[in-house]
Amino acid sequence: MNKPVLLVVDDDPQVLAAVRRDLRSRYREQYTVVSAGSGPEALETAKELKSRGDALAMVISDQRMPGMLGNEVLARTREVYPLARRVLLTAYSDIQAAIRAINEAHLDHYLSKPWDPPEDRLFPVVDDLLDAWQAESLPEATGLRLVGHQWATRSHDVKDFLASNLIPYRWLDVERDPEAKVLLEAAGLSSEALPALFFEDGGVLTNPPSRQIAERLGRSLSAAFDVYDLVAVGAGPAGLAAAVYGSSEGLRTLLLDRHAPGGQAGTSSRIENYLGFPSGVSGSELTRRALAQAQRLGAEFLVPFEVTGVTVDGGYKHLALRDGRELITRTMLAATGMAYREHPAPGMAEHTGAGVYYGAATTEAPAFRGKRVIVVGGGNSAGQGAMHLARYAEDVQIVVRREGLKDTMSQYLVEQIAKTPNIRVRSGTDVASVEGDGRVERVTLRFVQDGSCRTESVDAVFVFIGARPISDWLPAGVLRDAKGFVLTGRDLMAAEAFAKTWKETREPLPLETSVPGIFAAGDIRAGAMNRVASAVGEGSMVVRLAHEYLALT
Repeated sequence: MNKPVLLVVDDDPQVLAAVRRDLRSRYREQYTVVSAGSGPEALETAKELKSRGDALAMVISDQRMPGMLGNEVLARTREVYPLARRVLLTAYSDIQAAIRAINEAHLDHYLSKPWDPPEDRLFPVVDDLLDAWQAESLPEATGLRLVGHQWATRSHDVKDFLASNLIPYRWLDVERDPEAKVLLEAAGLSSEALPALFFEDGGVLTNPPSRQIAERLGRSLSAAFDVYDLVAVGAGPAGLAAAVYGSSEGLRTLLLDRHAPGGQAGTSSRIENYLGFPSGVSGSELTRRALAQAQRLGAEFLVPFEVTGVTVDGGYKHLALRDGRELITRTMLAATGMAYREHPAPGMAEHTGAGVYYGAATTEAPAFRGKRVIVVGGGNSAGQGAMHLARYAEDVQIVVRREGLKDTMSQYLVEQIAKTPNIRVRSGTDVASVEGDGRVERVTLRFVQDGSCRTESVDAVFVFIGARPISDWLPAGVLRDAKGFVLTGRDLMAAEAFAKTWKETREPLPLETSVPGIFAAGDIRAGAMNRVASAVGEGSMVVRLAHEYLALT
């Protein structure tokens, strides 16, 4: 963290140099001394310091300067740094101006020029003021800061991208955090520019798309090679496992994801049934470990990269990207998993990102401290989301159409939910509609048994209902079942279109699709177990199967 700043302002170069020299001689070990030759320059400096997250401990300004008097400089810097100490340098004839500044600029002290010797007339004053500042000062927010509206979809999108990609940041709600308004004013931004992302070097991005954020953070946005042995599309547990084993076994391996690593598993607050973690592990921690392992072993990872189509030419798979570029690989793993289905209830679509969230419990939970929330769904993701939300919300209701959770949720989660006092399970119930003025304020619940409805006040709805496979980007030759899940291995041979599609003299390899050399693993695959451990196992198996395929070609 940078040292706190002492800002000196004077239009006389000789006086400015003298003050700077004296301050540096005494305080250079604990503070950075910065100078400005005018009031406007001082204000720009203060704003730049604020944008970078640096602390401003003191402003020492001359009174008589063209364009902007010292008392105005001190008053306006107070708007940016309310706790910074303010000292006015005056000639004897300007004592009255100094007295006015005490009231107008909340002046802490004034010094008559000259101040020699500084040991008697400057340092004791500055020492006392800095001691007082140290006692009251709070650490400035450093690192990445995101300013936005809690109920804006774009703010949620940026939060979700940062959190999902394991990028530390601080969220500032423009309507609740005074610091957010100070940052915007310092950067000259209006609320229409939100969300705004402030970087530690002072740079700012307004309403940035994910790709621009990744580029600004120094993430690679281009592939290192022209042709790969294995490209895993989707960085959930299956894709991550394939990247680890593929790179460790000598395959030139690339891992892609259109949003972030981890998939749905990466958003889980705690996975307690994964082998080797007796106390459980969060999805983000498991993702972080797996991604670091894959990259250490030589795998490349690119995000956000969305594959929109695949063609095959001479055995090589050509992957078309959303940005118009193309990647070529000898084998490919489809591991894009599933997406939560959109809830059809009126009001859900209009409030998505403004109180209605699909998954995202770990990202948004802190915003609902002391609030009432509803979780829709009865699977493990819903249970894990409810447990995490219960750490913040006063009341968490799990709404399920079935009679209870035992048929759809792991027993350990059922037991944990039963023991959590602020979680209620409302069986035989569904959400009929969502209402609110710019954000979720009410839901109407429909009771399955008799069709009756009841409207209740809530602050958010988190949806974890039946997911659909993300398989529409695959070529038409990849056979799928009626729900869109990809058929692989022996399951292919039972499909009516198999004979027309498969022209190889051999049977499909396990996990191989109806297009030779394209494999599928994890939740996108028909018959998958929908567990993290099984997805990891399948992703690992694909590497051996890719070797077999490459040996045959």
